[in-house]
Amino acid sequence: MRVLVAYATRHGATAGIAERIAAALTRAGLSAEARPVEDVRDIEPYDAVVLGGAAYMFHWLKPAVTFCRRHGTQLAARPVWLFSSGPLGTDPVDKDGNNVLETCRPKEFDELTKLLHPRGEQVFHGAYNPDAPPIGLGERLVHHLPAAREALQAGDFRDWPAIEAWAAQIAAELETGQPRTAI
Repeated sequence: MRVLVAYATRHGATAGIAERIAAALTRAGLSAEARPVEDVRDIEPYDAVVLGGAAYMFHWLKPAVTFCRRHGTQLAARPVWLFSSGPLGTDPVDKDGNNVLETCRPKEFDELTKLLHPRGEQVFHGAYNPDAPPIGLGERLVHHLPAAREALQAGDFRDWPAIEAWAAQIAAELETGQPRTAI
């Protein structure tokens, strides 16, 4: 079984998650490859797709959304999973007691769930390097506002064991052909 792990990233953290997922799927006996969405022209050769994108201000990167819309019919005809990366820090809940990973779910996931009928979705913590060159207007504004930069937690907050566990769940579902039930 061939699995595409396609992703949209700005600074590479989401690419790292996609590569880790592809490696875990390969270790589980699947043929998996991670590729930027911009480099994928045809998904016909793939039996399943895991699609990820970085989220900024509760929105998935546009190349990931465009990819879903362009390939919507083909994606809906095969097993698909969605993931997002973005929240910074390691706190499981925000100041109001809400689950951070749930509240950081990209707004586009509602539309994409109706379009693609994914078997699952996951939000992972991301990474932030304040010394990376800013990309886009929003990042340039933050870069020039010291208070905004200081409010963002710098560091790599990706939870590799959670990413590996999610990939293992996907591999198990592909092996059996059925979604895995919670124990």
